[in-house]
Amino acid sequence: MCPCLFVFFAGMAQKVELTGKVVERSTGEPLVSALIKVKGLSQVALSDENGKYSISFDRSGVYVVTASYVGFGEATERVDLRRNQTADFFLDGNMQLEEVLVTSTAPDGRVKSLTMGVEKLSAVEIRQMPALMGEVDVIKAIQLLPGVQTASEGGSGFSVRGGSPDQNLILIDNATVYNASHLMGFFSIFNNDVLSGLDLYKGDMPLKYGGRLSSLLDVRTKSDPPERLKAVGGIGLISSRLTLEGPVGERTSWLAGGRRSYADLFLKLSSDEALRKSSVYFYDFNAKLTHRFSNRDIVDVSGYYGKDNFGAEPGDFRYGNGAVSTSWRHVYSDILSSRISFNVSNYDYGLQSKLEGARAAWESSMTDYMLRVDMTHSISEKWNLTYGLSSVMHRFRPGFARMDTGGDTEINYGVEGSNALEHSVYLSNEQKLSERLSVKYGARLSAFQNIGKATVFRYDGDYRVADSLTYAPGKIYNTYVAVEPRLGFVLRLAENSSLKANYLHNVQFMQLANNSASGSPLDVWFPASPNIKPQALDMFSAGYFHNLADNAYETSVELYYKNQKNVIDFAEHANLMLNRKLEGEVRTGRGKVYGAEFMARKTGGRLTGFVNYTLSRSERTIPGVNGGKTYLSPYDKTHNFNAVANFELSRKCALSVIWVYATGNPTTYPSGRFEIDGEYFPLYSGRNEYRRPDYHRMDLSFTYTPRPDTRKRWRGEWNVSLYNAYGRKNPWMITYNQHEDTGLPYAEMIYLFGVVPSITYNFTF
Repeated sequence: MCPCLFVFFAGMAQKVELTGKVVERSTGEPLVSALIKVKGLSQVALSDENGKYSISFDRSGVYVVTASYVGFGEATERVDLRRNQTADFFLDGNMQLEEVLVTSTAPDGRVKSLTMGVEKLSAVEIRQMPALMGEVDVIKAIQLLPGVQTASEGGSGFSVRGGSPDQNLILIDNATVYNASHLMGFFSIFNNDVLSGLDLYKGDMPLKYGGRLSSLLDVRTKSDPPERLKAVGGIGLISSRLTLEGPVGERTSWLAGGRRSYADLFLKLSSDEALRKSSVYFYDFNAKLTHRFSNRDIVDVSGYYGKDNFGAEPGDFRYGNGAVSTSWRHVYSDILSSRISFNVSNYDYGLQSKLEGARAAWESSMTDYMLRVDMTHSISEKWNLTYGLSSVMHRFRPGFARMDTGGDTEINYGVEGSNALEHSVYLSNEQKLSERLSVKYGARLSAFQNIGKATVFRYDGDYRVADSLTYAPGKIYNTYVAVEPRLGFVLRLAENSSLKANYLHNVQFMQLANNSASGSPLDVWFPASPNIKPQALDMFSAGYFHNLADNAYETSVELYYKNQKNVIDFAEHANLMLNRKLEGEVRTGRGKVYGAEFMARKTGGRLTGFVNYTLSRSERTIPGVNGGKTYLSPYDKTHNFNAVANFELSRKCALSVIWVYATGNPTTYPSGRFEIDGEYFPLYSGRNEYRRPDYHRMDLSFTYTPRPDTRKRWRGEWNVSLYNAYGRKNPWMITYNQHEDTGLPYAEMIYLFGVVPSITYNFTF
């Protein structure tokens, strides 16, 4: 062996590693970004989202290690490191912190981190925000972050930096979610009681994830084992929930949580017979099992299942999600670890109706099977590598309808399903060039393959079918390959300020057939194909980050510019439902989005919260749409302002206030009319030339904890909230009609919410 290699490996063999976790003593909850220091040495570490940390030492010996967290007492351990060892820290917290905003990053994490455009929220932060009808909601919480806008009033769809909702990759424990809504979008599928937190990447997502242009929403359920059986839940006006978790021996833990709404129970009290026979409700269930084979091997199995049901004369409608994720985390050494996971996700919906003796049904579904391997390899300060691969099987079933007229004849009509494979390999590195300058760079190689059985139509210049080709089952008949590079740096200007910049290239191979910004459970996903090229995005961003008053205040300014290719839109009056020739309705072109985000956050004291303002522009230029002229995208909002304040009035009482303002969505209004045989027809303006009225509202929430210092296992609190406290009538839909007598047109505005009060009792034991 070469002498230099012998010296290198011998030096590595002398290293020892200290690992463990930092948790709150009373609850067993992990403390994210707790600081672990070694006395007499410059080495420090921060705990991750699971409270885990790792420190490498060049040689064995006796060390004094201290763990600390803002608002908690310190814990110190004297560790005799003769070999790799584990030390856990249990910190005692000030119970007053249960009702203030707690950030899930290090005090100066936003300044130091190489990643920009990232927002983190803990389950505690989300729980404190006022909620619609008392139901705490992850999606409603992220809609308050800079650069994130609601797609429609009350909806769970969201737009990130001018992108469409289908450009957001949503994950729960590594499994993809295709429709994150309950009750037609008024609530999300995420039960806050089972979550540990979330990360929202506004474009600059980790290289191991891809397939979307705009953002990654990574939602995580709890993973650390509690010391004893625990329960948390709530009883509200519209829904109730209960989550249980506990240990099984020393190495296994479990979690199970469920929710159900019960608006359908109140309908049965109605004097109207039709309402008594109606139903409208949702339910969902989360479960997780974690087993620790050793300090180096952990296996997780988690699952989600949820359904929405709407029933009335003359039919019913249901839709839902299912997801299962299995992962194996293995630590090879103090510098190398892996995570192997297999995930299955499904979204489906169905309608059934009965009219005059005829029965009709329509079903649609989409299923993913994913295998991925992710490696983390921290060789040195200059080589912090992540690399891996993934492969996904997509199964698209756009729709199948059947009708039974009561005789011997049954009418069937369906859109042919399709399959596709999506593969990727990636490699990235984070490198510290100096004490002030760090860089990250890497690339992702993606491939997308369409698989038969399939019939592919060829269209002429007027989007009419010219001919078709049929491919046998299992035949790969089309392949796209894309290289997605990433580059970024952070320059520390001072201890409390930094300058960052990033470039990325993203490619998206699937999109949503939907020509309405409000979204719908009837949305149909369809893949890139010989007729539809994958969407692509180049984004340039830069930001300045500055903390004040010993990191008690965080401020930032981020600028971004996005250039989109093959952006999707649809022809005027496009038919998107059960259309075998859907690709003939698609129009593609270019898009441009740019903007600035301003953020200020206060993280400590009795008053916490943040304010942010986004100035942006999102436009498209697509041949065949709007006469080929540039027009605003449906998700363009020039101004967007959010303010969130949480004030601890006393040990027992806390008040939260939210105020939001946004420029109205672009829309197309009739600009004239013409008459044929006494009937008037509208003439429409150019696409999205007008705007709806501006949107604004205020939400209030008051929390009362009768016994904040009780030592009993049962702890309860009352939460009273007002959604849209001053009764602003924000437009949800604007329709156009004409007077029967004069024929003159007029507009009608439909709004969803006035003042919506709610009361919820939350408990833990």
